[in-house]
Amino acid sequence: MFNSSGTAYASGKTLPTRFVLWFNGNGIPEKYWIPRETGSGFEITPCLSPLAPFRNDIHLITGLDSPAARVPQPGNSHYPSMSALVSGQPFTGRGAGGRSIDQVIARKIGEETRFRSLQVGVSQESFGESIQRNLSWADRDRPLPPEMLPHQLFDRLFGVNEPAWVNRRKSILDSVQQEARALKSSLGTDDQSRLDEYLGSVRELEKSIASLPPEYRTVVERPEEGGDLRDWPRIAKLQSDLLVHALASGQTRVASYMLTKCQGLSRFPWLGHTAQRHHEYTHGQVETPRGMRILRDICRWHVEEFAYLVGRLKATPEGAGSLLDSTCLLMVHEHAEANAHKNNNLAVILAGHASSMKTGLHTRTTGTLGDLYLTLAEEVAGARVGSFPTAGRKLGEVV
Repeated sequence: MFNSSGTAYASGKTLPTRFVLWFNGNGIPEKYWIPRETGSGFEITPCLSPLAPFRNDIHLITGLDSPAARVPQPGNSHYPSMSALVSGQPFTGRGAGGRSIDQVIARKIGEETRFRSLQVGVSQESFGESIQRNLSWADRDRPLPPEMLPHQLFDRLFGVNEPAWVNRRKSILDSVQQEARALKSSLGTDDQSRLDEYLGSVRELEKSIASLPPEYRTVVERPEEGGDLRDWPRIAKLQSDLLVHALASGQTRVASYMLTKCQGLSRFPWLGHTAQRHHEYTHGQVETPRGMRILRDICRWHVEEFAYLVGRLKATPEGAGSLLDSTCLLMVHEHAEANAHKNNNLAVILAGHASSMKTGLHTRTTGTLGDLYLTLAEEVAGARVGSFPTAGRKLGEVV
């Protein structure tokens, strides 16, 4: 922002880098997800079509290996895959074998913000084991549960002081009207408009959360047999909006975002697919053309929600550019090909332009997830972590 004389309030300050680990469960259908071409001329596949407007803001990386997922461990194959994905360590039988990559980074760059990190969730499936329900881990067997209720995430970010605000009978903005007027009078014309837009966006978000049905204030322990009646796309966008506010206002530099659970059991009424749950669709029917098309639709919705977050970051002004210019988004899954539970040829998506990240590309590599994480931590996020499990080198293809 600039004052009324045209002098930047933050003159000389470097914009901070943000890191977001973004997850959806059950892997992908490689046929509809991974482009055949590498380099800048790759074709947008059916699953990736929501990212077409952002092809110059993303980097598809395929061929990654997750060796820790193949260490013999208890539980089904999702458990070791999830532990290896987030920590590079074998599953302990209870949880992740070590600190997750977002927490490794947060311990290095998160100390100067209000929240060292935020854990955001969407899919209210609290079934199963801790390793299935948590993306962030403070350390071995120490989960950091995601906040899945927009009401509670809003109150955490903007404060809880009066019952009227908590119950949405008044606006949280009522408490800052005087300060907002004083700030506005000291700003230039353009930044007066920016302030109005910011406060207006907070109010619109507040009203959207207030309009949610009362049952959205509680967590579902398990989807009903008749189908999932929760409007998860609506919740996903609210949670993404809240995360963008947290990043833009400097409340945190690190976050994890869990769209669906590991081995998720959600149904998809908004896609017209309710005969089975997601995990069931990845097996059995996936061998048929119709089953593959259903899995394609499901995974395209996952990418659609990721693209929404990318778009919101790109639409948020910061400095001479946008919030996306100083953010590294990483989209991951616990498996590669869902039906086979593959732990090699893993596919991820990087989005953003923090620290000269390469974008507009599809790259096949022979590196590990640890190689990627070490590269992102040290070369992109600016977190001097020294090492990461399964990392043997940094990936020059990324920066």
